[in-house]
Formats: sequence, C-alpha cells, structure tokens
Amino acid sequence: MASGGGSIEGGEPEFQIAPMVDVLLVLLVFFVSISSAQVEQVDERVKVPVAPDSMERKPDPNQALLNVIWNENEQKAVLNYAGRDYEGDFEPLVALLQAKAEGNDKFEVIIRGDKNTPAREMSAAIAVVSQATAKVSFATVNKSK
Repeated sequence: MASGGGSIEGGEPEFQIAPMVDVLLVLLVFFVSISSAQVEQVDERVKVPVAPDSMERKPDPNQALLNVIWNENEQKAVLNYAGRDYEGDFEPLVALLQAKAEGNDKFEVIIRGDKNTPAREMSAAIAVVSQATAKVSFATVNKSK
C-alpha cells in the first residue's frame, strides 16, 4: 500500500537533509551580512590624539567612522570612509553618508582625525560630514590603555 507525506513504509519518519542545508545557508548569509555591516574600518595610518577622559566606544549600526589621514609630505588631508580614500571631490562621500543617514534620526559620524592634522583640515572634514548629518563626534584614545 502506498503512503504519502514523505515517510517510508516501515513507519519510521525519514530525515530530509536538503531543507536543513537550505536553512543553514540562509542563516549563514544573514549573519555574515549583518556582521560585516557592523564592522567599521579603522585606518592604522591615523594616530588618534590622547584624551585622559575618553571612554571606549561600543559598535553601533547608527554610527559611521570617517578617518582623516594627514599626509605630512604633501601637507594635505585625505578622508577615508569604508576603506576608500577621498581627495578633492567629496561628492561621492557626501552621497554615501546621505544615503546612510536617510530616514535615520540617530545617524552619527565619528571622525578619527590624526593628531597632526591642522584645524583647517578638520574643519573641512566637518563641513563634508555636515552635508549629511549634524551629529558629529571625535575619536580619541585614553592614555592609560
């Protein structure tokens, strides 16, 4: 006698591995995409200034990290966001920040400026960021660490 429902005639249910693999792959893709979106790129070329009262920052999806890298030889600053350097034409950077800020009232940009960067260059970085959001913070390190 034929029976339906995916079981064999002996009465024991059969275990199907294909749907389990599909679910596992979907979960894997989900967690990889979420974790890579959470990782901010910290540029090692930036030597952040020391502030004794600084506190450790917890990762937040509402924050973006912008590195201001001072090139001593050329006497100019380079903005680095998401692993890409921006010099001169900052419109693509502004567009990226505006897209991330769109519809998110909690969006904030954290500027990691090199300690040797002149104030005029930091002011220029703030001007670029202010086209996307008014919420700006600055990264420092605690000397005791």
